[in-house]
This record gives sequence, structure tokens and C-alpha cells, in this order.
Amino acid sequence: MVAASVVAALSLIPIGFIAYVAVSSGWDTVWSLVVRPKVGELLVNTIVLQVIAVPVAIVTSVGAAILTERTDLPGARMWSWLMVAPLAVPAFVHSYAWNSLFPHVHGLFGAVLISVLAYFPFIYLPVAAQLRRLDPALEDTAASLGLSPAAVLWRAVVPQLRLAVCGGALLFSLHILAEYGLFVLMRYDTFATAIVDQFQSSYNGPAANLLGGVLVLLCLLMLSLESLGRGHARYARVGSGAARRAGVFTLGRLRFAALLLPAALAVLALGVPAITLGRWLVGGGGAIWRLEFIGPALTQTVLLALAGAALTTLAAIPMAWLSVRSPGRLQRFLESCHYYAGALPGVIIALALVTLTVRLPIYQTAATLIFAYVLMFLPRAVVGLRASIAQAPVELERAAVSLGRRPLKAIAATTLRLAAPGAAASAALVALGIANELTGTLMLSPNGTRTLATRFWAYTAELDFASAAPYAVLMIVLSAPLVILLRLRAERISAP
Repeated sequence: MVAASVVAALSLIPIGFIAYVAVSSGWDTVWSLVVRPKVGELLVNTIVLQVIAVPVAIVTSVGAAILTERTDLPGARMWSWLMVAPLAVPAFVHSYAWNSLFPHVHGLFGAVLISVLAYFPFIYLPVAAQLRRLDPALEDTAASLGLSPAAVLWRAVVPQLRLAVCGGALLFSLHILAEYGLFVLMRYDTFATAIVDQFQSSYNGPAANLLGGVLVLLCLLMLSLESLGRGHARYARVGSGAARRAGVFTLGRLRFAALLLPAALAVLALGVPAITLGRWLVGGGGAIWRLEFIGPALTQTVLLALAGAALTTLAAIPMAWLSVRSPGRLQRFLESCHYYAGALPGVIIALALVTLTVRLPIYQTAATLIFAYVLMFLPRAVVGLRASIAQAPVELERAAVSLGRRPLKAIAATTLRLAAPGAAASAALVALGIANELTGTLMLSPNGTRTLATRFWAYTAELDFASAAPYAVLMIVLSAPLVILLRLRAERISAP
């Protein structure tokens, strides 16, 4: 409880600091900095982006998931892997590729297009997994009442996807709220771009922090809308029954026409980055592979990712163990403190830590940067560890204690050993998230520290796209195992 409480208190630093800045600045300052035309413009931009991009992503993802999981689409399994593959390409690399190949694509249209292409797998993955788990009895009943296959799909299948769609749409929405690099290259102003620009140009702490407060309120609004969208309906069957796979819908004459959706997504989300990177790699030749810069950037990225993943996993252990072994109201509150930071954009966490540490000896040190990574990716570690600990029988802990082991040693010798594979998978997810993190790293990295993401960003800022290409390729190579892991875990969890 003590360890989990300490981690929860540290997780509250970003939102607590923003509240402190708002109170200490005074109402007049808050009003003058927040209620002004520029903030209104950013608010309109952000809302319009969300209103357009989220429904487009939902329709695209649900359509692709139904085609690849529940129809006789040619090559369905191959297409299902290709629908997840865009996650291996960081969002700012997507925008780099499009900006390089199609420089006229920018503004709202470019922001919506690249947001959907970069992040639609966050909706596709849970929806595809849910489709594989649906009980076909409801579909059989609907068909027996005379409904056509299209009507069965619309009235019996799609409504059961609400939870998966709402969860995936929340992830999509929060990611585009937090995104910086994508929208800078698309020349579309959002709160995240304005906060970073404000900080880098004038180091105006109150203005940037209060803009961050507005962004936090938008995050809370997204969370509330997702909770409202989920509703309170039950989706589990009542009674026993044998698990079986649902049948597939026959596309008939539409089989090959249906290929247009997954093919278009694969070409736009994977083909454009591949063509762009290939063109710049070939055009740049061997000169762009400057190992004196690439080597240190790769090394520092890997070291930061490993250190951040190890510390994040250790910090998550007490809360994960409590949530499984000793649930309660206080434990649920502490767990929500661990989770909420994952809904905050990295720029908010970085901004709070910059202002807090600017007069301390840890300012612009690796310790502050790794601490930011822990706060950003703590929810990933807690979720993975919690699932692993839940699969370890508590009787083994009790048996170890009865044989004379102290409680902590008993837990380490039984539960933690059994949960080690899940912990390793969670640490890998955290490490790969850190490897592609841009905004927090830009704001907090010590002098002389250059990761693959920041090196890539420095070259694109100078419009030196050829020199940026090797760093993009290396980030994709490091991200590929994450995509494979996500896909395999989704298949294993959804297997009947």
C-alpha cells in the first residue's frame, strides 16, 4: 500500500501542478491567457479534427475488421496483419512520408487523413478481437426470424461491438489530442503544437501551462464521452453453452470489390511511407548513413528504453499485485491515479516536470527524462502485470508462507516468477513506446542526448528528408516486434 501510494502521488504531479499554476496565477491572468482568440482558434481546430477524424476512423476500422474477420474476403488473414502493421510506423513518420511525396496535402484534410492512417489500428484491433469472440447464437436467432445476412450483420453483430469501438475510439481520440509532430508537418495548429511552440519560443510558463490545463479538460471530456457511449448494457450470454466460432458472411459478387477497402488502407498507410523512405534512401546513398550520429542515437534510444521499461515495470508491481490480491475502494482510487497519466499528452507531463525541476540539480538530466517516461507508460505496465498476476494462484503464496518464507520472499518466489513472462511482455511494450516518443523527449532530453526520434525530427525541421530516412527506418524496425506482439496477444485472448 505504501509503495503504491507513493507511485500514485508521483503520478498526480502533472495535473496537480497545472492546478497550482492556475490558482497562483490568479483569475485575471487565467482569463487573459485562456479566453482569447488564439485559444478559441485552437479549440475549434481540435474539436473539428475530432468530430471528423473519429467517425471516419470508426467506420473505416469496423468495416475493415468485419471484412477480414467475418467474411470470405480473399486473403483475409494477410489483410488482417496488414491492418495492424501501420502501428509500426510512428505518426510523425507517416506525416513525413506524405509531406515528402505529396507536399500539397496539409491543413485539416491532411491532418484527418494522416491521423486515420496512423491510428486506425487502435480501433481495428479491439473490434477484430471482439468479432472473433461473439456468440453466434444471436446471429442464428436473427437469421431464423427471416433477416437477410446484411440485416443480421447490422442488427445483431454491429451493436455488440459498442464496447470495443468506444475503447478504441478513446485511444484514437487521446492520441490525436497528444500528437505534435504529425500536425506540425501537416501545418495544422492544435493545443499540443501551440504548447510546445510556446515553451520553445518564449519559455512562457503560465501561458503554456494554462493551455495544458485546457488540454487536460479536453482529455477528461473524451473520457466522459467514452463512458457515456459505453452505456450499461450487458453483452455476456446468460447460461452455459459450448463455445464455437461464428460463421462467415458470403460476399458473392462483392468479394473482389470488397478488397478495395483493405487494399487502399494498406497502400496509403504502408505503401506511401515505404515509397518515400525507399526513394530517399536510394537518393541519399551511403552518405546519409552517418554512423557517427546514427550509432549514438540508436544506443541512447535503446538504453533509455530499457531503463525506462525496467523502472516502469518495477513501479507498477505494487499496484498490480494489490488490484488482484486485495481489491477495495482505496485500491481502486490508487489504481485510477496510476492510469490517468496515460490519458495525458506527453507535452503536459514534460511541461510540468520542466517547470518543477528548472531550479533543481536534476534539470535536463536523464533522471527527469526517465521519470517522465515512467509517468507516460505506467498504465501499460500495470495492465500487463495485473493480467499476469491474476493467472498465478494465490494458494502458492500461502503455501510458501506456511513453509517459513517471509511474505515478500514468498511473493517473489511464486507469483512474480509465474508472472515474469507477462512482465517481460509489458516491459517490451513500454520500451517500444519510449523508443518512438517525441514530444516529451524534445522538451526534457539532456544536452547531448539524441534519440532516433529527436534526430529524425531535427533533420525534418531542416527539410533534410534524405538524412532523416535512416532514423525513420530504424524506428520502424524497433517497432515491428510491438505490432507482432499486439497481434498475437489479440489472437490468443480472443480464441474461444
